[in-house]
Amino acid sequence: MSFVRDNDLDPLPIRKDFGDYSLAGFRADARSGFNVALLTFTSGMAYAVIAELPIYYGIVTGAVAAIVAPLFSGSRHTVLGPTNATAFMLFSYFAVYPHPYMLALMPLLVFMVGAMLVIGAYLRVADLIQFISRSVVVGYITAAAVLIIVNQLKHVMGVDLQAVAGEGGARTFVSILKATVEAIPRLNWDAVMLGFLTLLIWYVLTRLFKTLPVFAITLLLVTVLSILLKLYAGFDFKTFAAFSISDLKPSIPRFSDAGMISDVSRLLGVAFSIAFLAALENSLMSKTLASRVGDRPDMNQDMLSVGISNLACSMTGGMPASGSLTRSSLNFTSGAVSRLSSIISGVLVALGAIALGPYMVHVPKTALAVLVICVAGSLINRRHIRVALLSTRSDAIVLVATFVTALIAPLNVAIFIGVGISIVLYLRKASRPHLTEYEFMEDGQLAEAGGKKARPNPSISIVHVEGELFFGAAELFRSQIQKTCMDPNLRIVILRLKNARHLDATSVMALEELIFFLRSSGRDLIISGATKEVYRVLRGSGLVEVVGRGNIFMNSPRRPNLSTRNALLRAQELLGTTEAEVKIFFDPSK
Repeated sequence: MSFVRDNDLDPLPIRKDFGDYSLAGFRADARSGFNVALLTFTSGMAYAVIAELPIYYGIVTGAVAAIVAPLFSGSRHTVLGPTNATAFMLFSYFAVYPHPYMLALMPLLVFMVGAMLVIGAYLRVADLIQFISRSVVVGYITAAAVLIIVNQLKHVMGVDLQAVAGEGGARTFVSILKATVEAIPRLNWDAVMLGFLTLLIWYVLTRLFKTLPVFAITLLLVTVLSILLKLYAGFDFKTFAAFSISDLKPSIPRFSDAGMISDVSRLLGVAFSIAFLAALENSLMSKTLASRVGDRPDMNQDMLSVGISNLACSMTGGMPASGSLTRSSLNFTSGAVSRLSSIISGVLVALGAIALGPYMVHVPKTALAVLVICVAGSLINRRHIRVALLSTRSDAIVLVATFVTALIAPLNVAIFIGVGISIVLYLRKASRPHLTEYEFMEDGQLAEAGGKKARPNPSISIVHVEGELFFGAAELFRSQIQKTCMDPNLRIVILRLKNARHLDATSVMALEELIFFLRSSGRDLIISGATKEVYRVLRGSGLVEVVGRGNIFMNSPRRPNLSTRNALLRAQELLGTTEAEVKIFFDPSK
């Protein structure tokens, strides 16, 4: 309990929002909540379709997450619910399992996602999200959009891909695309025609009425049109199954089940992946909205709200919830002034689920599939792709690698491969410390030694180390120093560590091996300009005794060259000579 108390997270931040709340604010929130509810209800159906779940899973998630999240969120405008990326990750993982197996494990999976996010929030894991390269996100979202589009073509074509693909089924990008091409001769032209009309209506509405909930209006119009075509023209369209309030009963995770431990073990990887993706999506969305109004987002507080929302969804028969940029942006642009707008939208979605569930049997799968393709297509941001490809070679490699991996491997694996590659490339850059040999000039100032000039004292080399000396740089640091030591005249190496940072165990071991290497050939090493941080690591590791206390000279911020002068005096003492004059710059006016 002390850990929770000492953490900065607010257990109920919504209580601070209504100190000066007015009737005008309520009207703005109500208007915004209604607009968001229309989008949430229909997009929830779409995301459930992407995950190959019954459509009420997405609707329930949109309602529950929108009601619960504002109670704990740090942002005023965020709206939570199912999203494209998390929905397709579900499909990607469960594609190889029977459908009833997916439904049975969904409450446990969502609970695990929520628990991971809550624990991560209290451990302040969200602070690390900023270190995830945007190239990974762009590559992943682009690949997910492509996969969603390809997977929805079967509904637009009105064909059964499993019948075409045979016993192995169509589960990967390549197999789905191959089965889709082979299914062209089996096209259901009624479905294709309705899909074309859906696309046409959506396109016209988005161009003429950008402020309206085009997704919901298009689906409503096409549903009415499909009913008329069925009644008066004999057309045949596949539709969704109706559901009633009895289908919306709570679904508690099976904690007492004998096989729960094996289920948890099996779901651990995908649960962690979805939790990671949900935290990443919510972080990007919160920062985007906060930048518009000048708020300071608290990523860990927002992660807590996503975690508790998922815990609630696991108890009410939902799917994983995350921060939705489209719904949150609509909430913001509709004029919401407080978190109440999200709660209003959630309540309206819940009422809509109860009232409209029996009529879902009239909604054509083709129409919803076309709208899903339209939304997925909008996720492909050509500008972001161009920026990532042209900025640096590392960004281009990360983008392409994440995109390709997501097409050929499960998404829960692909996103971590992308993150891993970006970290490796970053470490490759960071693990290159800059080493420069220095000498004292005629006027006493310290400067880089000329490449072709001999040292004033060929027995002494002053090497300035600039940059990171963590584990990734240790080997390169040691090899570069050893290269400097190839000079047969060299007897003493003075390491200036004033600007060296982040020494760790690996770099200490490399430094120790370097000292032994030098001493094995009758040479020695002196450290100058050691900061308090560097000295603390050297002392804690026992390297002070190896180097020798008399061979370590601390940095003096007011006299930066003093430690090097003292190191040179120590070098002359070790050499048993005073021939080389030691000068240091001194300003008598200070």
